[in-house]
Amino acid sequence: MTRAIQLVAACVVLGLGIAFLLDASLGSDGYSTLVNGLSLSTGWPFWAMNILVGATLVVMAWTKGTRPGPGTVVQPLVVGVVVSGTLAVLPGPEGLVPRVGELAMALVLLAMGVAGYLASHTGAGPAEAVAVAWDPPIPFRWSYSLVQGGGALTGWLFGAAVGPGTFLVILLLGPAVDLLRHLIPAMERAS
Repeated sequence: MTRAIQLVAACVVLGLGIAFLLDASLGSDGYSTLVNGLSLSTGWPFWAMNILVGATLVVMAWTKGTRPGPGTVVQPLVVGVVVSGTLAVLPGPEGLVPRVGELAMALVLLAMGVAGYLASHTGAGPAEAVAVAWDPPIPFRWSYSLVQGGGALTGWLFGAAVGPGTFLVILLLGPAVDLLRHLIPAMERAS
């Protein structure tokens, strides 16, 4: 039961981080940029493209030995609900300083959410599953940056916008998650 509570709580934190990231309007994470770019170029709705991209990444990770679990399903559902609900009530910051503050808070929440839900050992969501599947030989802190960067680049090539927040997620999120895993025993996951 404790693992299930940790999974849901961490997904709520992750959802809050994504909502703050989007509300700051300084760029989104690489995975969302990928889904948005493919959605823009194909005309498919974002939710449908999200399911297709997510399923593709989970299958790719599974072929490398990263098995899906309950967290693979719970993560996108809880995060989606939290993001939608939070964006509906956030006022949207006016001015650059509040937006940068919101971006900084988003990065902290994203790292805590990803580290916490991975530590529940219940299965990884799409982007994290691919990064975990390549660790080893590529340590998670860098494989996750590669997944985020590849998603952002592909999404941008298909017409999605990127911003400074996108680059900060690419550069900082993987190392921050890895650092939390080593500093906080409850967030350590089996390799």
